[in-house]
Amino acid sequence: MAAAKELRSLSVEELGRLVSENREAIFRQRIKHHTGALESTADLSKKRRELARILTVLTEKETSKE
Repeated sequence: MAAAKELRSLSVEELGRLVSENREAIFRQRIKHHTGALESTADLSKKRRELARILTVLTEKETSKE
């Protein structure tokens, strides 16, 4: 998990790639959760928080360019 300070050093393209990777990971974890194969349900909420953190930094970068 990356801290917001680390995320701010990344470019907009890299943040976009992280967003898509995290969305895919959340989707896979949701499928595992519904089938009963997910070992730790806390991982799902950790990934959601990480995605929110990335989206926040991405929005900050996009609005600061305007």
